[in-house]
Amino acid sequence: MAQALKSIIAERAKSLGFDTMRVTAANAPAGMGEALDAFLAEGREGDMGWLKETAERRKAPRALWPEARSIILLGLNYGDGKDLLATRPGPARGVISIYAKRDDYHDVIKGKLKQLAGQIQALAGGGVKVFIDTAPVMEKPLAAKAGLGWQGKNTTLVSREFGSWLFLGAIFTTAEIEADAEEVDHCGVCRLCLDVCPTDAFTAPYQIDARKCVSYLTIEHKGHIAPEFREAMGNRIYGCDDCLAICPWNKFAKSSRELKLAVRAELDDPPLAELLALDDAAFRTRFRKTPIKRTGRDRFVRNALIAAGNAGEPELVPLVEPLLRDASPLVRAMAVWALQRLAPERASALRAGCLASETDEDVRAEWKFGARGEAR
Repeated sequence: MAQALKSIIAERAKSLGFDTMRVTAANAPAGMGEALDAFLAEGREGDMGWLKETAERRKAPRALWPEARSIILLGLNYGDGKDLLATRPGPARGVISIYAKRDDYHDVIKGKLKQLAGQIQALAGGGVKVFIDTAPVMEKPLAAKAGLGWQGKNTTLVSREFGSWLFLGAIFTTAEIEADAEEVDHCGVCRLCLDVCPTDAFTAPYQIDARKCVSYLTIEHKGHIAPEFREAMGNRIYGCDDCLAICPWNKFAKSSRELKLAVRAELDDPPLAELLALDDAAFRTRFRKTPIKRTGRDRFVRNALIAAGNAGEPELVPLVEPLLRDASPLVRAMAVWALQRLAPERASALRAGCLASETDEDVRAEWKFGARGEAR
């Protein structure tokens, strides 16, 4: 009966558009709690304070819901079959992580999970709860335990069928469902994902310092981005796919079906010139229904200004200069940095006037220390 139930659930999941499904018992994978404790003890979470606040619930599924007996892990493929490293656009365009070039995956997946959970409850009775990565669930270790893939040396889930490109969701249930075997680690001696990181965010295989990760810096970090990371960011303005895209297992990845998670044209390597001109209303309109909208206009334009400073394109100067007087200190500071790199003589001419009216100490520091950190 348990096997028949799992087969039915798998069929229902496929009909809803999920590409893969596995089941594990609702107990924590070995070492998961200890790994989280070590990560937090070193402060590697940076601004992501919710990780520490919810740590005890994250360590064990039954700490989140004691009645849970089985966890159904589901994956939805978002790979498009392209070599993202080989097709990266020129410096005058911004690079957005492939997952964010679509409608917000939280909305797409959560709706599907709720539909499937309702069907599971009708089949098996008992209770069900659905979770995506906004909940205090460590879905990657659980997905590895369920056999969807394994956590690679870059800490992300790798699948033999779908490479690095799976959105994950979980359904907790009080029903007892036969568990699948855990996937073994297939990374071997490969360390391409570690070596390709532009900011050296990996402290060791399977260990990451989020505070150095471009994805963290461009998405989660609320403050100014430290000078030592800016050049390395290049034109990455939202997320970074390098350690995912270089994985050799991607050669086995299947392309996602277009109707399921289509890339939005306006998010596919947009020109920096368009992004630098965004005010809050235009930002909200352009990025409606996407994960980018949650970051907010100021942080996003901060990122675009770093990309502009790295671009070396003089035609961006007229778009950077007005941002020296933007309402946001995050924007003003990076406008200073970008202008000093793109047009140092113009920056020198404006320096005294801008300093005279500038009240934010971080922005003043950018004027005083220049684009490369030299005191002026």
